[in-house]
Amino acid sequence: MKLLAIEASQNATYYVSRYQQIEERGAEVYVLNGIGTEDFWAAERYRIAGSKQIEDIVLAAKAWHAEEEFEGVLTFSESGVVTVAVVAEALGLPSIGFEAARTSRNKLLMRQAHERGNAAHPGFRYAPDVEAALAAGAELGYPLILKPTLGAASNFVFKVDDPEEMRARFADATRGIETMTWALMEADGLDLGPHGIIVEGYLDGHEHLIEALAWDDEVYLGSIVDRITVESGTFDDDVHHAPSSLTEAQIAAVHEVVRDAAHAQGLRRSVLHAEVRFHQGKPFILEIAIRPGGGGLDHMARISAGHDPIQCVVDVARGAKPKVSHYAPTSVHTAAMCLISGAGTVESVQVPQEVPSSVFFLKITATPGTVIKRPPAGNNILGFLGATGASLEEALSTAHIVASRIRTEMRPEHA
Repeated sequence: MKLLAIEASQNATYYVSRYQQIEERGAEVYVLNGIGTEDFWAAERYRIAGSKQIEDIVLAAKAWHAEEEFEGVLTFSESGVVTVAVVAEALGLPSIGFEAARTSRNKLLMRQAHERGNAAHPGFRYAPDVEAALAAGAELGYPLILKPTLGAASNFVFKVDDPEEMRARFADATRGIETMTWALMEADGLDLGPHGIIVEGYLDGHEHLIEALAWDDEVYLGSIVDRITVESGTFDDDVHHAPSSLTEAQIAAVHEVVRDAAHAQGLRRSVLHAEVRFHQGKPFILEIAIRPGGGGLDHMARISAGHDPIQCVVDVARGAKPKVSHYAPTSVHTAAMCLISGAGTVESVQVPQEVPSSVFFLKITATPGTVIKRPPAGNNILGFLGATGASLEEALSTAHIVASRIRTEMRPEHA
């Protein structure tokens, strides 16, 4: 089984481990990067198009497909989902289609789809300028959420409490999105919809991250993870726990809103990463991405719910229905966190040589020379850490102990 993985612009080596997971499941992974480094993947299964232009990426993919006859095309990158949809269609392979991909990438188009499809969602307004943002504040009421339409990883997402803060955060976000990595890694030549800011009503309840599958008329919730962060004015995706503490009735309500939102986005055969937040006791959709969640969420899904998002990617890419079932948690508790530092340039990161066997995931994504930006300038992290236990407290304690033993040397960003 030959699968083609694509990034228009290579995101360092971040997805190498996931490509390796696919190969562990019996597939051969071929990687095509529009722009990338020479040593990224095995030479005989790696090509660089030399351009971020979608036409050049499609041409390179077609030429390679003629030689290798791929069974499917995939990506793990939020910035690659539209590119993959276009390439898959051009190669005559399974694809969710350009419109569904674009709707699932652009937060404004996604919200408009949710509105048309009657999926429970927060009120929203597109804000092309600060005056429009202030008008949205007056209409929707504070607090509000301000976010980029083409964002990812909580970059330039702010909770705003009043008009004065709206002016400041709108300026931060407007400056930030011009150099935001997730937007710059998109293929050139694609109409991705408005690149700007939307303002949304604030949802005051608990939040959950879901690995799911849309297949024809059904949506399967494979894994549900609780976000247990103490929240501030920014949204660091930092501490999570599974299995979920949701009741059966709450899970049923979550299933309904995820299904409605997925179908509203035009998703009928797709891997899903859904984020749901409760407000006044009811779940509302935050967003649905058409790739697995990042960090260690795939590991948490397998351990805490017996659901394999990576295998789902393999199967969906080649048009085969994955073996999935509705959410069925195990008795193993998992806790995972982002490793967060101050702003600056990384000089070194030292990880303990020995860690407890209950640590299921420890990935350092920053390397010497990596620039770490923290809100309001950005939202970079050092890496990810996850541990298991007989309870949330035990798993979280192990994760905190290991995190405290990681030593990071930073150079101030202004130096």
